[in-house]
Amino acid sequence: MKTTHTPTLEERIKQVRAEIEEIVDAHVDAVAKQSPGVPLGVIRNLVTARVPACPCAQYLELNSKA
Repeated sequence: MKTTHTPTLEERIKQVRAEIEEIVDAHVDAVAKQSPGVPLGVIRNLVTARVPACPCAQYLELNSKA
């Protein structure tokens, strides 16, 4: 019988945070296309500064505006 690997909570958290980073990056890229010349770091700070530093809260905020 083949056993399946059940990810630990730590592994799941890391995976979710990586997915959130990809979503935030995509949002930053979309804003950057509308704001040529503005550094990506500045845009990222403006996007993520509106909510607590928790990536999950940032995702929920961005997702509610989509």
